Amino acid sequence: MEVTREQTIIDSFITMADNLVADFDAVDLLTGLADRCGSILGVSAVGVMFASPTEHLRLVATSSDAMRVVELFELQSQEGPCLDAYRTGMQVGRERLQPGTNRWPRFSPVALEAGFEWVLALPLRLRETIIGALNLFSAAEHAMDDRDILVAQGFADLATISVLQHDAAMESRRINIQLNEALTSRIRIEQAKGIVAERAGIDIPEAFSRLRLYARSHGLRLTDVADAAIDNTLDSSAWTSAAPQSS
Repeated sequence: MEVTREQTIIDSFITMADNLVADFDAVDLLTGLADRCGSILGVSAVGVMFASPTEHLRLVATSSDAMRVVELFELQSQEGPCLDAYRTGMQVGRERLQPGTNRWPRFSPVALEAGFEWVLALPLRLRETIIGALNLFSAAEHAMDDRDILVAQGFADLATISVLQHDAAMESRRINIQLNEALTSRIRIEQAKGIVAERAGIDIPEAFSRLRLYARSHGLRLTDVADAAIDNTLDSSAWTSAAPQSS
């Protein structure tokens, strides 16, 4: 049974979605995006740029060595379709590359020398959030048609949503870990306060003040001082030295 182009596109979307497990590799996802766009849409080369936390674009995936050289030059010269797509959040192209006659006078000659004739760039965007851009280069004389651009944008949108959801999940996980650590630390501190109060014959607030004073004066974390009190390894000066009274 012959597999149609439409079936190949559908299968590619399903494969990308199936790979979105909790610990998926974003670089592998974007490399797969570049490969699928190249093979399905018939373009000569595809590159994916991703924004760093400082909002500088970085090349994360390409489908060819020639594309890598061109994309790196684009970043170095700070001129080209991928940068424009990222900065504006809008589709850039389908533009035929001509030396000295278009908006990228430094970028175009490099791309032409690499064998490319025209370019299309799509932002990796979800609403107001732009995380990068997708570059599609072709050595053919004809540009992509509207249907192919819709497919490319669909791949870009799926990759964008996947990366953003992954980042959100990781951030939520990080926050949960921090909260659990804080709760666990608080339990240990409460236990240490009781131990110090009993040993020094003082009330709980005073025991906490002495623990804090000892931690600060010795450059230690309060949780580490509490652990030492619980393990009976804390220097006795921690509870025998009274905290200064506040005025």
